[in-house]
Amino acid sequence: MATVAPRLIAPSERLRGHLAMALFALLIAVSFSIGSRAAPHIGAGALNAVRFFFGFIAMGVIAWVLTPVEARASLLRPKSVWRFLILGSLMSVYFVMMFVALKSTSPVSTGAMLTLMPLISAGLGVLVLRQTLSPVVLGSLLLAAAGAIWVIFRGDVNAILAFDIGKGEIIFFIGVTAHATYNVLVRKFNRGEPVISFTFWTLAATTLILIVYATPELLSTHWLELPAIVWACIVYLSIFTTAATYFLLQYAVMRIPAAKAVAYFLLTPTYVILIEGLVGGGWARPPVFAGALVTLLGLAILVISPDV
Repeated sequence: MATVAPRLIAPSERLRGHLAMALFALLIAVSFSIGSRAAPHIGAGALNAVRFFFGFIAMGVIAWVLTPVEARASLLRPKSVWRFLILGSLMSVYFVMMFVALKSTSPVSTGAMLTLMPLISAGLGVLVLRQTLSPVVLGSLLLAAAGAIWVIFRGDVNAILAFDIGKGEIIFFIGVTAHATYNVLVRKFNRGEPVISFTFWTLAATTLILIVYATPELLSTHWLELPAIVWACIVYLSIFTTAATYFLLQYAVMRIPAAKAVAYFLLTPTYVILIEGLVGGGWARPPVFAGALVTLLGLAILVISPDV
């Protein structure tokens, strides 16, 4: 099987990749808190179809403005559209599963489940991109996964031994696996297109797939009767966790290994715990917070380790 030749990346570019993912993690954490409050009032498919539609428009405007005039023709004629349909399908699964899960589980628990993504992405990076995985990186990912499992099971040893995991966590794990696959395929599928162009067409495919999937929900939703939190959620998700995070993720995975890029998901439980506490959602119990700190330790080890 042919291997993917590593691309030489300057230290300053790698630093930008890390900073992009730190911001990415914060934006994602906020989406769990606001999403958990909007989820009971609207179907997961309808919510995501609308937020992606607006995010797609926003990214289209940004892409058009930032693309040089002489390159705009290529922006409108993407090559190998099948790549974007695959990526869009994976992201559609992730986002729908996320909001379905938030109907039956807590933001902290789903945020913790998200921290299993780096380990899954690292494994897929080895299989698909032929990336190597050093003992230090593997150990840090396993440490972070242990912390995530501790949070998911609410710091209860008996719950772990009985594998007492909720339906929401199982649903979201499917979405997390889809996102991990997406993270790896972004680098494999990119054929030298500018990040902004690649992001735009990935968003376009995701939007199309979600609209087709959610058509019944879109038609049955009483849009004028929705509470303000739903519209606030749609606006936030459209701007910050659709257009912005798509760009940040694809920007980062072209500069740092997939395992390191998605390692920043390990920040999510800590971010969510702090956000929920600050907005009045209640503070996590000390054992749960301790599990989140373990995931941060795993992140620290991974970030300072040599590139995989």
